[in-house]
Amino acid sequence: MKSNIMAALLAVNLSPTFAATNATNSGTTEGVAVEASGSSLEAVKETPAQRDARMAWWHEAKFGLFIHWGIYSVPAGKYGTNTTYGEWIMHSAKIPVEKYHEFAEQFNPVKYDPQLWVKTAKDAGMKYIVITSKHHDGFALYPSAASKWNIADATPYKKDLLGPLVNAAKAEGLKIGFYYSQSQDWNNPGGAKKGFNEGDGWDDAHKGSFDEYLKNVAVPQVKEILTRYPIDILWWDTPIQMTPQRAAPLAALTKLRPGIIMNNRLGGGFRGDTGTPEGYVPVTGYPGDWETCMTLNGHWGYNAYDQNWKSSTDLIRKLADICAKGGNFLLNVGPTSDGEFPPACVERLQAVGKWLRVNGESIYGTQRGPFPYLAWGTATRKGNMLYLHVFDWPQDGKLRVPLGNKVQSAKLLATGENLAVKNLDGKVVIDVPANAPDAAASVIALRFDGEPVTEPLPTAGAKATASASIPGNGPENAIDGTGEKRWRAPLEAKSAWLELELKQATTIGAFGLDEPDTWPRMKQKFKLEAFVDGEWKMLAEAKTSGHGIKQTITPVNAQKFRLTMECDNGSPGVAELQLYLAE
Repeated sequence: MKSNIMAALLAVNLSPTFAATNATNSGTTEGVAVEASGSSLEAVKETPAQRDARMAWWHEAKFGLFIHWGIYSVPAGKYGTNTTYGEWIMHSAKIPVEKYHEFAEQFNPVKYDPQLWVKTAKDAGMKYIVITSKHHDGFALYPSAASKWNIADATPYKKDLLGPLVNAAKAEGLKIGFYYSQSQDWNNPGGAKKGFNEGDGWDDAHKGSFDEYLKNVAVPQVKEILTRYPIDILWWDTPIQMTPQRAAPLAALTKLRPGIIMNNRLGGGFRGDTGTPEGYVPVTGYPGDWETCMTLNGHWGYNAYDQNWKSSTDLIRKLADICAKGGNFLLNVGPTSDGEFPPACVERLQAVGKWLRVNGESIYGTQRGPFPYLAWGTATRKGNMLYLHVFDWPQDGKLRVPLGNKVQSAKLLATGENLAVKNLDGKVVIDVPANAPDAAASVIALRFDGEPVTEPLPTAGAKATASASIPGNGPENAIDGTGEKRWRAPLEAKSAWLELELKQATTIGAFGLDEPDTWPRMKQKFKLEAFVDGEWKMLAEAKTSGHGIKQTITPVNAQKFRLTMECDNGSPGVAELQLYLAE
């Protein structure tokens, strides 16, 4: 297999022909790692220092803007009487290619102002932008020689949308990247369609050879965007039908843009640089570099009927929580077909930006905090400084931090006020004002000595058993602290249990549960019980949204805990189960 992959890599023409109007590459190193999980493929070998240099800006940035924009913004969610569709409208409604092309005649974004888009992102405190160069409907937002289904050939606008945005972002010091749907393409013949066999579809016009599609559309278009635009990120999506041999030519093309960062969705075993939990914040975070991508409402593309907007408080807290777990936050806006951001999006971005102008040092350039759980909020770290993001302000005027270190100082970022702090009973106790300076998240900068000393997780060293498991998906995976592996019951099971026996009886006051990151979402019913006085006592039961759950419970002292899962969509499973000490 390795020799075939290497042959594919070498078969790609790697001679860059950069457009004269574009700036030079802003990458920081000369090598990009391209690896296949489970194989020995390494197209380019990086040292850890080279990788750190290449990823340095991304580690500092923390917050970026995702933009899903395309022909789907014309129907704006509605097809027939259904108003729930989003960027998947062509697939969900099984719209024929010729009929879908009619929407392109109405895509004329005369109000598009790339400078305003960049200003909106910058004012929100965002440090980079990722925009869809081609989504699953196959439509390219730039003039492409590989397919006439693009902005110049198929719409009345006739002009490149991506180049002006790249130039505007670079002028304001923001990094920029392109999303590219390498596998799914519902327009060009042969492109993959989720739920259909290879080469098939709902319209004869888009049926064909997947390999011919890759050769004639995907590879040429990726080469186009990498040679025409000085981008910093390449964001692949949905690797349906991608094998190592099929992915290798696309991976090799990234050598055209030294220093580029790419995610883990190319397929064929290529891991990329960043993990991509979608729509949720993992209970544990992930090892290495990862980025939660999330919408402001319930759709990625513009939907005129979806007014279910996340609040600015929710977004600020999600940003803090993601950074506290070592990740980045890529927050999505779906512009209208005219080229404008919906006002509700702008309002929320402005609110987050206002918060960051006060509290930005607690976000940018930080690393994972030392606490797996804090009942009142979360914490990021920068050297010997902890930034405590307090969501629930203490009513007794005492903020208790489960930290065993000697502390030098504590200060409120919002006011600059120095706070009295002392070590008491193995914890740090901070005297805080009666009222929180910020209802969304008040930040206290806590300077400490040495490396953080914290209590281990109660699940550390626990014994995990299950009613049954798929080979390689054993119960031990649910408490490995990574969220990457999973426990999964056999396929025929609809209900299964996972049991934890702690090293000793422990008083538990909260739990966190992550589900496997699968599509469609599992949305399982669960109940958590503790073995107390010879019987199982109910602690919590609910149905998840498909992204797991974290919640407090009435404190209980026990050594054995059981989680029972019911799943109508496949067999039950858990990516991570954590129990937290009562505070």
